[in-house]
Amino acid sequence: MKGLLAWWEGRCAASKALRFIDVNLRGIGQVMFQDNPLSGLLFFVAIGWGSYAAGVPEIAIGGLVAVVASTLTTYWLRVDETSLKAGLYGFNGYLVGLALATFMTPSTTMWVYVIFGSAVSVVAMLAIANVCKTWGVPALTAPFVLVTWLLLLATYAFSGLEGGALPPVGEIVPIDPAAADPLRFGDFVSGTFTSITQVFLKGHGPAAVLLLAGLAVSSVASAVFAVVGALVGVVVAHLLGAESELVTAGLLGFNPVLTAIALGAVFYRPGLRVVVYTLVATVLSVIVQGTMMTFLAPFGIPTLTGTFVLVTWLFLLPGLKFE
Repeated sequence: MKGLLAWWEGRCAASKALRFIDVNLRGIGQVMFQDNPLSGLLFFVAIGWGSYAAGVPEIAIGGLVAVVASTLTTYWLRVDETSLKAGLYGFNGYLVGLALATFMTPSTTMWVYVIFGSAVSVVAMLAIANVCKTWGVPALTAPFVLVTWLLLLATYAFSGLEGGALPPVGEIVPIDPAAADPLRFGDFVSGTFTSITQVFLKGHGPAAVLLLAGLAVSSVASAVFAVVGALVGVVVAHLLGAESELVTAGLLGFNPVLTAIALGAVFYRPGLRVVVYTLVATVLSVIVQGTMMTFLAPFGIPTLTGTFVLVTWLFLLPGLKFE
């Protein structure tokens, strides 16, 4: 694998066109913290597969348009070249494109919105990264969350922006115990796999295999912690009596997946103490996801990866050293 990546890097060094492709693939890979073009390619294929299977290919196209627009914006702004080549300015834009294409009604305006939003996400990344630098934590997907929330909330104010698939605006209503049905084994498996794909806003379980392969080719530990995060998300949500449909759809598990990868395999070196610390944070992610869903219900917008950002910042800010 190292030989293949070395060969590819050599080709990119000699070709601006291949370097541009490489930056975009790494940007997609960075959604799950992987600075690896092969990971990005497998992620891209997985989302394309899931979108096509669901009959909404515009979602995969939206992500592609957005990551390219983000990369072009990054070149135009002449940002730090090392971070650019690592794809650190593309993953938020990619997620913005996926989200807008998911929650908005397809139209010419939506496509303009996707390009605009992905470009703004680069500015947001630079701004939030500068603020976070003071506290010694990464920006994570905060730029994606902030920009997408702002753009989706605006759909309620402008008739030319249609948020056709946004959650309904409603009052905060306690869950009906009857909605927390026992999970069958098939539902448990489905919830685990869809939790992984919902990181990319797609509830397509089979695509999780490609996503896990994309993680494994770069970091086996990341793939393991992704599965652990998904399992914790499904089990804890079920034990707490969450609505069964939300559990099986992966909507309570995707933030725990990202939290588990971030703390267990990226920002801390894997070890027993780190595993326990990560598990605590992952369980908290499930609870905070419920909190965020309740808090945002009156606004009619999705939580996105806001839970992951909040919990991961909380567990990185202490600056603990696990040696």
